[in-house]
Amino acid sequence: MKPKSVRIGIIGCGNVGSSLINLIAERCQTIVRRSGLSLEVASVAVRDLDLERNVPIDSGLFTNNPEEIVTDPSIEVVVEVMGGVEPAFDLVTRALQAGKSVVTANKELLAAHGAELYALAEEVGVDLLFEAAVAGAIPIMRPLRESLVGESITRVTGIVNGTTNFILTQMSENKMSYSNALVEAQRLGYAEADPTADVEGFDAAAKLAIIASLAFGVKITSADVYREGITSITANDIEFAGRLGYCVKLLAIGEQELIDETPQVGVRVYPTMVPLDHPLAAVRDSFNAVFVEGDAAGQIMFYGRGAGGRPTSSAVLGDLIDAASNLHKDHGASIGDLESISVTSIDSLVVPYYLEVEVHDQPGALAQVAAIFGEHKVSIRSMEQEGLGDEARLIFITHAAQESNLQATLLDLEGLGVVQKVGSMLRVLGD
Repeated sequence: MKPKSVRIGIIGCGNVGSSLINLIAERCQTIVRRSGLSLEVASVAVRDLDLERNVPIDSGLFTNNPEEIVTDPSIEVVVEVMGGVEPAFDLVTRALQAGKSVVTANKELLAAHGAELYALAEEVGVDLLFEAAVAGAIPIMRPLRESLVGESITRVTGIVNGTTNFILTQMSENKMSYSNALVEAQRLGYAEADPTADVEGFDAAAKLAIIASLAFGVKITSADVYREGITSITANDIEFAGRLGYCVKLLAIGEQELIDETPQVGVRVYPTMVPLDHPLAAVRDSFNAVFVEGDAAGQIMFYGRGAGGRPTSSAVLGDLIDAASNLHKDHGASIGDLESISVTSIDSLVVPYYLEVEVHDQPGALAQVAAIFGEHKVSIRSMEQEGLGDEARLIFITHAAQESNLQATLLDLEGLGVVQKVGSMLRVLGD
């Protein structure tokens, strides 16, 4: 049987785009044999036409005008791997309106405009696929939109940023400081020269917005996600966590629950103490994992390479083959109508906490500190004390408490005469 040729336009030829072009060339025979499709790269939009690129296509296929790809009637599938919100949003919108299926790896775009783009693709009757936008090669989007579409998902918990996971692994296993671990991440290419998006949690927040939208069938943007990064994590935090049976991970957490019989969703990214016996504790270095919990399915974990040109382009290629296969039949699994929903404030969060407090080492100091906890209904589960000359370091793990009560406790502790310093506070992954 003669393979069906599908013409593809690619917007962007950086790390992911160039890896995709190479993968298409490497796997062309396998793709034909397995799918009956011959993927033809018809045009590639780049910023600089003079830049040397190690890709197996004719130089005449490059253009510095991405609109040519969007408006070319012979191009059937558009792959957007340029990144950023604009002009990507305009280009993807116009491609969909022109009846072209779109494959994208752009988490910023979907975290900001996902709901309207999903709805547009549904209206036109084409595919908008984005497996690579969240966790590189890890297949999480397709299971959420297809295999688990009938599941009542209650929580998703993920390590979705390889840079921060690498840094925290180095701090834990090799006793590095945060700054030295960051330098090592940059040396190995895991962190950008400006690592802000990763270490401050912006990258993870964008990915969580996409995951939560599909997991719960609701409209979530990155602006809805409460966010903290890892820049304040110290070697002491890592050491004490290990001593207490935990490790520290930057987690992206989405939960759906009924509050006063009204469905609400909580979405948050912050460094978390994870029990060493939890599956996510074993996710090391630059690997990613997403832990999904549902009423019927129970607990499922997706694990693998969450970044890098070839892993990410592998996910793009899978979506590309899927979109190409669907061209002359009803397009793939629908995302459906995403509902508007209330997003819970971080103040309503109820979890255990880790807290470090330095006090003057004098009689009654612990009693005064404990009294502040009691006043704000924060129950202490365990406490350790270390001598520091004329001072003492108190390490607390609380029972589950409300965030607003914990914050009030911190405020009062800072004003307590016996307290020298209120140190780190970390939330603990509870039951």
